[in-house]
Parts: sequence; C-alpha cells; structure tokens
Amino acid sequence: MRGSYTLRQQGPPKSGHVRSVPLIDQAMQPLDRLSRREYFTSPSDLVFAGIVGGHLDGSAVRKRFYTALDRAGLDAMRTKPEPVTFHDLRHTFGTLAVQAFPLSDVKAYMGHADIQTTMIYVHHVPRHDAAAKLSAIVGAETGITDDPVGAGSASRQARPLRGTSR
Repeated sequence: MRGSYTLRQQGPPKSGHVRSVPLIDQAMQPLDRLSRREYFTSPSDLVFAGIVGGHLDGSAVRKRFYTALDRAGLDAMRTKPEPVTFHDLRHTFGTLAVQAFPLSDVKAYMGHADIQTTMIYVHHVPRHDAAAKLSAIVGAETGITDDPVGAGSASRQARPLRGTSR
C-alpha cells in the first residue's frame, strides 16, 4: 500500500503525491531485524505494529520515543522548557538533508509544495569549505591560484573574467 500514516489517519499524504526518502545505513539494520520477527511480516503489514498488528496509538508512539531518548542518555531534552517532540525528528532530517542534497531534492523528500518552506533549513548548513571553494572559482577564472602572499603574482598572466572585457 502506498500512502502515509499519521497518528490520526491513514491515506495519501497532504500533497496527494507519493514520495520517498533515502534509507540510511543506521536505520537499515533495525528495520531488517523487524522483517525477521515472527509475525506481521507481509507487505501489507505495518512496520511498527501494535500487539495484534494494528496501528499504535499516539500515546504508545510517544512513550516509545521518550523511552528511546532516555536510553540514549538524552532524557534532559524532554524536560527542558521546550521539550523535544516526535515531530522534531522531521526537522532534524531537514537540517541534515540540506547538508547532503540539493534543495530541490530536500523539497521533494519533505513533501514541501514551495521551496521557501524548505529554505528554513538552509541557515543550519555549515560552510567550512566556503573560502576554499571560492578560491578555486576565482583561481579558475583568473588563472591566479595558491598565492597567499602575492609572491610571483606579477609574473602570472591573468585572463579576463568571463563576460568582461579588458
């Protein structure tokens, strides 16, 4: 069955479009273990099923989420003034995804109708290599590279930037 499941309903996502997201290695092993359980392993079964195979209610999901936080030593996150919620996992995904993928891909993964919605995650992207990337572009355009103190720059012949004339 294609669609999404929330704690309130089952069916197509809000957008009406099916989407997929990358499945990371760290999630693959636990999901593989679930596929080897004794019950609820057919393609139509829920991945995270209740005792009799049905949907988990919201309180059960939250309880498991908070238990996982506690076991991971992150229990302080749920007692802070603005405690972490299950929905925060979606924001964590967005924050990490913009560091690995083009914005258009993250937009599709998250099901955003507008790229501006996806842009809220961009301010989290560290740009540790920004100077090196910019230096490489300037070097490619001017022919001047790796010259931190200017030694020899006069002997180099710089070519004009594209779209300019000399």
